[in-house]
Amino acid sequence: MHPDQAVLTPVQRLALTTASFVLMATAIMALGPLIAGSGWWWLCAFVSAGVLFAGAGLRAVRVPGGLVPVLEAVVLLMLLTLLFGGSTGLLFLVPLPDTFALFGELFSGAQRTIAQQSVPAVTVPALSFALALGVGVLSILLDVLVQVARRPAFAAVPVIVPLLIPGFIVESGVGLLVLVLVAASYLLLLRVDVRVNRAARFEHARDDGVTTVTAPRRVPVASTLGASLGVAGVGIVVASMLAVSTPSISTSLLLGTGSQSTLFARGVSPFIDLGRDLRRPEARPAFRYLARDGDRPYFTLLTLDRFEGDVWSVADRPVDGDNTVDAMGAPVGLSPDVETSEHPIDVLVNEVRTTWLPVPYPSTSVEGLRGSWFWDEDSLTVRSADTNTAGQRYEVTRLAVEPTVVQLREAGPATSVDARYLELPEEMPEIIGATAVNLASGAATPYDAAVAIQAYLRSPDFRYSTEAPVEGGYDGGGFDVIGAFLEQKQGYCVHFASTMAVLAREAGIPARISIGYTSGTPTTDRVDGVQRVEVDTHDLHAWPELYFEGVGWVPFEPTPGRGSVPEYSRPGAGQSPTSVLPTGPASSTAPSGRPELDPDRGLAGQTSDPFANSGALRVIPILFGIVALLAIPSLVRALQRGARRRRIRQGREAADAAWREFVATATDIGIGVESGTPRAIASLVAARPAFHEPVVRAALLRLRDAVERARFGPDDGREPAPESRRRLLGDLDAVRSALLRDAAGRDRAAAALLPRSLVERVVRVPGVRAGGGA
Repeated sequence: MHPDQAVLTPVQRLALTTASFVLMATAIMALGPLIAGSGWWWLCAFVSAGVLFAGAGLRAVRVPGGLVPVLEAVVLLMLLTLLFGGSTGLLFLVPLPDTFALFGELFSGAQRTIAQQSVPAVTVPALSFALALGVGVLSILLDVLVQVARRPAFAAVPVIVPLLIPGFIVESGVGLLVLVLVAASYLLLLRVDVRVNRAARFEHARDDGVTTVTAPRRVPVASTLGASLGVAGVGIVVASMLAVSTPSISTSLLLGTGSQSTLFARGVSPFIDLGRDLRRPEARPAFRYLARDGDRPYFTLLTLDRFEGDVWSVADRPVDGDNTVDAMGAPVGLSPDVETSEHPIDVLVNEVRTTWLPVPYPSTSVEGLRGSWFWDEDSLTVRSADTNTAGQRYEVTRLAVEPTVVQLREAGPATSVDARYLELPEEMPEIIGATAVNLASGAATPYDAAVAIQAYLRSPDFRYSTEAPVEGGYDGGGFDVIGAFLEQKQGYCVHFASTMAVLAREAGIPARISIGYTSGTPTTDRVDGVQRVEVDTHDLHAWPELYFEGVGWVPFEPTPGRGSVPEYSRPGAGQSPTSVLPTGPASSTAPSGRPELDPDRGLAGQTSDPFANSGALRVIPILFGIVALLAIPSLVRALQRGARRRRIRQGREAADAAWREFVATATDIGIGVESGTPRAIASLVAARPAFHEPVVRAALLRLRDAVERARFGPDDGREPAPESRRRLLGDLDAVRSALLRDAAGRDRAAAALLPRSLVERVVRVPGVRAGGGA
């Protein structure tokens, strides 16, 4: 507080706290476009209210102002323990070591969910923790500016943070209504401050029982309000301009090329480039599984459904927080007439680190996962919002769909699937259209056309090669690449899958590409009589899926020497109306590779995932937070000391400031001088060994005499001469050095880490009121 500002009553403090809370509650509404639902807002409002009104309560019981922000930080920590600590905290409020370990995991999860989710983001626990922590810290900063520094105009500093964030994420930025509400709340805070200060000055002007060194000054209300309106107007206009003009991530970056730390990356754009891993001779373990019913399915990571000429990519769909993996939806287009059966599979992930979970398509549920995982309504792929697959152990229930060839051949027009699965650019190499017409023209049904396309790509004319596309300059999955592949007839799974999907779309069959793993290699090991199957990076694969009404999405295998060919798609399968989906093991004679997936690139078992940190690295943010928290009292005390020394240099109640700093230093090292007259305090301190030196003792007596003259002597209205101020500073330095030199080492450490003068209650001498000070 500044010397010329009046002391506020608890009611006046409460009014400022209420206005501060209204401002913070409206400011965090700006995050609405980024986060799904409204529960997160109530959580943040609860945390902000807890911190701010706890500060009001502490001031009401006369806790020293410099200590209130520290205790507010403690309240924030207790609130976080209550909300997120579970049973790790003492009485659910007091954090213990396990609580800080949990907070470290939530902090890491928050980093991952910010990188992995699209907007609006689902409020998984890690994201809720980050929001609560951030709003709590901003609330403490807001309270310091309004209540401690008494500079409410600077409340725009913490408030502008949530206003700016949407401008970096979405093109629309902050809504106009939210800006208006924030501006109104900001003006309300400034107006409350004006009214509270005016009322406080009037109260002290009528206080005849207190002698004031500096007379209160009346500040014209119109002048103060005008300045406040000006600051408010400039601040809101600047915030609006920044929120609107700041380029959002969705428009300023090439999506999918940034790092995992990209804030709320809007979906993914994986460019299929398995060749790099196909050419790696060393395989790394991916995962292992136990299929009690002998299943050998493909495991899907993600599905690419959008083809834009150069790349296949995933359509931009935000995570749906209601789609938890304990009960997954039914496959699109599947009729009850098609026979199905459920089969449990136990999976243990080895070195795969990706946000997509390897699961068979389709699956009905996944149990045992750590973190927050959600399934996509169209593809039934499973994706995490706050963790990855590393070390996961889970049980997935596979839904085996067993259509007959008759059902596939009799499938009607595709009415239950989105039209994007048929989209193709208008311009493409002529060989693509000509090949599609040649293969599909003699087919009686879309199913027969699909079988013909697969048979053509698996014919002896085509050869599996990982080197030919690189040497021929057509490696990738775009139209030009497909045209070159149809001419050269050499490539690997990316080229075969992309080509079949494009030829199927050209023939009028909805198609997409799945990225994942083939069924792996059985081992001789058994667990409870169930054979263990190992899947490694050479099993990474891409394959097309085609849609048939009443059956849904059906996989095909056009890549020669890879995986297993479905029975229903083999030549002559139409003669066996009971042919069903394959259950045979995958071939492992040919090497495989992996797509380069964004945002995760850990499918080959690399350890470059920035969020797959060791336990020691996870502790670093916690230790940093603890050190920062412990440093707050020392910082507050240093600021207080600096403010008093400035008052001495400027001649503003210099003697009183020097004496207060001397008393505070003595209190910090454990000398009980928090009350008493200057003469009594000086006599007590002078008895200590360090003050037996004549020079130090004389400096102490000069400090005592100076404060007695200032407090009890006549006020001539003149400021002390510069030489007197320098001598006063020199006496203060000499006395403080003697106090610290005389103190024990533990007392000096306590004075530095937790100054007692911030905690001790200030006792006012009746009839005397020193001008406010630091």
